[in-house]
Amino acid sequence: MNQDDMKRAVARAALDEIVPGAILGVGTGSTVNFLIELLAERRDDIPGAVSSSEASTERLNAIGIPVLELNAVEHIPVYIDGADEVTPQGCMTKGGGGALTREKIIASASDRFVCIVDQSKLVDRLGAFPLPVEIIPMAEALITRSLRKRGGRPTTRKDFLTDNGNRIIDTQGLTIKDPVAFEQTLTAEPGVVTCGTFALTPAHRILVATPDGTQTIDC
Repeated sequence: MNQDDMKRAVARAALDEIVPGAILGVGTGSTVNFLIELLAERRDDIPGAVSSSEASTERLNAIGIPVLELNAVEHIPVYIDGADEVTPQGCMTKGGGGALTREKIIASASDRFVCIVDQSKLVDRLGAFPLPVEIIPMAEALITRSLRKRGGRPTTRKDFLTDNGNRIIDTQGLTIKDPVAFEQTLTAEPGVVTCGTFALTPAHRILVATPDGTQTIDC
């Protein structure tokens, strides 16, 4: 079983998390793309979805699932999304695809966050994957200096703007011992829209694809 096979398998396992007749929160990324393909089988159970990116919105529209604005939705029982890395406690690094801010907003608006990953994304401590930080463009130099003081090696993502029109600084070399405190202090800095540390909005359940099948971790 290769990595795509595992992603497809964990996406299929995530179909059991859907609440029939309720709005579904849908994330962004390669594993979520497999999920969206499979959602065509459950289209009658899903009256609408809230999407974290323009790319996912396009895919959902293509299979006939209406995409709603978050402001028009009162209740999202489940949000399903991937992660660039995740601990068994449900803390994640997200934003490799650049949709971290919208992902964090929808996660906070949902009752449950179900994270779908292959086994390569499960880690004991965050920091191996470069941390994305979405910033207001005028604060690029300011935040770059701050990330260096934290021990990181920041690089602004080239030729890329988020769906919100902002820039992303990717930072290698960080050791995140306390994800909650790290997220709180970094997101409090002027000019930071949000960072890819998801500790204040952790996963409630992690579905992990392995060659031997999908494992479930309740956080």
